[in-house]
Amino acid sequence: MMLKRICIIGGSGFVGRHIAGLLVERGYDIRVLTRDRERAKHLLVLPSADVIPANVHDTAELQRQFAGMDAIINLVGILHESRKNSFDNAHVQLTQKVLDACRAVGVKRVMHMSALAAAPDAPSAYLRSKAEAEKRVLAFSQAGYGETTIFRPSVIFGQEDSFINLFAKLIKILPVVALACPHARFQPIYVEDVARAFVDSLDQANTFGRAYDLCGPRIYTLRELVELIAALLGKRRPIISLGDRLSYLQAWLMEWLPIKLMTRDNYYSMQVDSVCNCEFPFDFEPSTLESVVAEYLVGASPRNKYALFRHRAGR
Repeated sequence: MMLKRICIIGGSGFVGRHIAGLLVERGYDIRVLTRDRERAKHLLVLPSADVIPANVHDTAELQRQFAGMDAIINLVGILHESRKNSFDNAHVQLTQKVLDACRAVGVKRVMHMSALAAAPDAPSAYLRSKAEAEKRVLAFSQAGYGETTIFRPSVIFGQEDSFINLFAKLIKILPVVALACPHARFQPIYVEDVARAFVDSLDQANTFGRAYDLCGPRIYTLRELVELIAALLGKRRPIISLGDRLSYLQAWLMEWLPIKLMTRDNYYSMQVDSVCNCEFPFDFEPSTLESVVAEYLVGASPRNKYALFRHRAGR
């Protein structure tokens, strides 16, 4: 399968910008659909990128934009529902519209971003909606309309992430950190490794019809991650581990904030470990969190590296 022209939905976001950059670096022509061209201005400097304002929930618009494309990469996802956008709308209905548009114009290659631990019986609506979207993608492939590949990453970290950076901000401003779900387990993966998994798989026939769990080399509890971030920042902060009831209460209270940091659905998601039960499925070694986060949080100075060594030694 010779692929040249790739259309990305959700390409202006955290993961999308890395996938877009790698595709251009490898010689692909890309089209990025975005509801707000201003939010995607960082992609305008890419020499073979075409950034197009589009309503991706309009099936007719998707058909127009997909015409002539060789592959579609769907990265759209939300962590919090709103009055304007539900998990079903963003994950399930949009995925179906993408697949319908691909079928209508004859795009045969579809790559889809899901989430680790997505399952029909998962405790959170987020994970259940991701599982339903996977079901639609698989049905597209099984019906013979095209070749699909699904990726299920654990939490993704990188310079522009909204996970490590969020806790870094909280540690800087709060004298004490009250931590919900401190024993929730994650196996964070570097955003550039996720991008490479997508791009490496584009024209590889052995990835067709497959779903890949993507994790980094180490498992952490949420408390361990927060302790690591505090150590890298050189901040001594008491961390209070909340029990189950208080964790739920904190999530409920945070739902009322203008900017949602956590919701009850996030609480439900964290009842399932976001870890892989398999080896890394591609032929490169994923980056360690410590080797990357130290640089983008505080810079890779000798002093900061020393703080990391002290944390590892438990001092």
